[in-house]
Amino acid sequence: MNLPSSPVHKIPESVLVVIHTPDLQVLMLERADRPGFWQSVTGSKDTLTELPCDTARREVSEETGIRIGELRDWQLVNVYEIYPVWRHRYAPGVTHNTEHVFGLCVAADTPVTLAPREHLQYRWLPWVQAADLCFSPSNAEAILHLPKLLETPA
Repeated sequence: MNLPSSPVHKIPESVLVVIHTPDLQVLMLERADRPGFWQSVTGSKDTLTELPCDTARREVSEETGIRIGELRDWQLVNVYEIYPVWRHRYAPGVTHNTEHVFGLCVAADTPVTLAPREHLQYRWLPWVQAADLCFSPSNAEAILHLPKLLETPA
C-alpha cells in the first residue's frame, strides 16, 4: 500500500554565521546552486524546537567542517522577503524569513572542508571586501558590523 507523501517545507527561520579570524578575515562561500553568489554560512532550522544557536553550530559543521571556535550570538535579527526563486521550498503563502545572526571566531589556519552539494569554493577576505562580495544585503550588513561587534568595553 502506497501512502501519499506529504511535502516537507523549510521552516522560515534561519541563521547567518559570519566566520572570521581575530584579524577580521571573513570566510566567504560560493553557492553551488547559484555560481557567482557568495555568502557566509546560512541555513534553516531543521525542527521547530531547534534553537538558533544549535542551528548555527550544525550549519557551520555541515557546510565547512569547522567544529571549533567561539560562537557568539550577535543579538541581530533580520526579517526579509524570501527570493521568489527559493519560495517553492516553503509552505504556500510563506514570503518572509526570520534570520538570527551569529559570529564565529576561528584561528587563521582553521581547515575548511566544503559540502560540495552546497558550495563550489571558499575565500578568506578582509571584512570590507567580503561584504562587497555578498549577494545578500543582510549578509553584507552583518559583515560590516563585525569590527563594532568585536570591540570590548574599556
